[in-house]
Amino acid sequence: MTSRDPERTRALLLEAAFQEIYHSGFRGADLDAILATAGVTKGALYYHFDNKEALGYAVVDEVIANSVQQKWVQPLQNAENPIDVLVRIVQSESVKREDVERGCPLLNLSQEMSGLDEGFRKRTAKLFKNWHDAIARALSEGQKRGLVRNDIDANETATFLIAVYEGYVVLGKNWQDPGTMLSGQKRVSGHIESLRRPARSRSRVPSRG
Repeated sequence: MTSRDPERTRALLLEAAFQEIYHSGFRGADLDAILATAGVTKGALYYHFDNKEALGYAVVDEVIANSVQQKWVQPLQNAENPIDVLVRIVQSESVKREDVERGCPLLNLSQEMSGLDEGFRKRTAKLFKNWHDAIARALSEGQKRGLVRNDIDANETATFLIAVYEGYVVLGKNWQDPGTMLSGQKRVSGHIESLRRPARSRSRVPSRG
């Protein structure tokens, strides 16, 4: 059935490949396991992808990229208040043990493959940049609208937030401890809140002593 629906076949392969890579890493990913999960033939695989690397690249470009887009980029576009949105995103991160133990798909692939394959390095770097730029733009727009402190650098702050957030993800995965991710949510959210520009009264009654 899937062979007569090329788009569906390709989608099944990408989702199966993503799950296999997320579970075993790219180098440990087994093509036979991917085919079994997708329910397609090896011929169907090579009809859509030249080799394992091409399949892995597509996972980054389409599956992981879509996840970053939906989780970070879209919510921050035209956000009423970037501080509120950023806190909400951070707080929405799963702290289920199985999710904490598997970590972040983008970070996992970047750590595994950036030093080994330039194709993976460039692709994961592009997604990190998209993530960074979405935060930086939202913070900058928030500054213009008086919602975010003017004494921060939006670009540097975006880099810092991603670094700290992903640092907690790494530690949670390594320590296999959901409590680490809970602590990370609290600390990162607290820092984001500190970026909020204090509300100031438009008029003040002068003190008469």
